[in-house]
Amino acid sequence: MEAANAIADPVRREILVLLHEGRRTAGEIAEHFPISRPAISRHLRVLRESGLARAEYTGRQRFYVLDPAPLAELADWLARFQRPEPWRQRFDALETEVHRTRREHAARHPEEKESTA
Repeated sequence: MEAANAIADPVRREILVLLHEGRRTAGEIAEHFPISRPAISRHLRVLRESGLARAEYTGRQRFYVLDPAPLAELADWLARFQRPEPWRQRFDALETEVHRTRREHAARHPEEKESTA
């Protein structure tokens, strides 16, 4: 769950948003924040170590790129705490009732075949 620790900081979350828009250099990222470049470098290191960002080199330039794969594990973990939507429960109940009614009708009228058209 390193991704959870990495996204706990609002600056790192904003960096991820920037990287979602496209690859950027550390300087381009730093321009968006009122903090020092060394602080941005530390945030980028945390994102790299958590697997959420990686560095790509083009010539002598280093670009940072988003890697959302670690977020999938976090999303799966968070999904356990979500309740099903109330309408989904109602549709499930309706589907059960339709099947029950069809079975009862078929039992009372065995000579009729249900139309599949």
